[in-house]
Amino acid sequence: MRAEVQHNVEASRYELVHDGRVVGVADYRVRDGAVVFPHTEVDPALRGQGLAAQLVRHALDDVRSTGRRVVPSCWYVARFIDDNPEYADLVA
Repeated sequence: MRAEVQHNVEASRYELVHDGRVVGVADYRVRDGAVVFPHTEVDPALRGQGLAAQLVRHALDDVRSTGRRVVPSCWYVARFIDDNPEYADLVA
């Protein structure tokens, strides 16, 4: 299953949307110029399909395009970066 990732700037989060419904979120806040990811969640009924990885990959790629660094305080974002070393350079 593929879903679309949208950046909801007003809510300070990236949203994973499937069939018009938000099924996952990666919340963030900007602190001292870095993007802190404290929480990531995907609808439990949809877990195990790679959707969280899709969401986090998009969020990190977006942060990279801004020239900012990330603070992966969410365990999933931290593990994603550990498992995908091409994102290690983003860690503040």
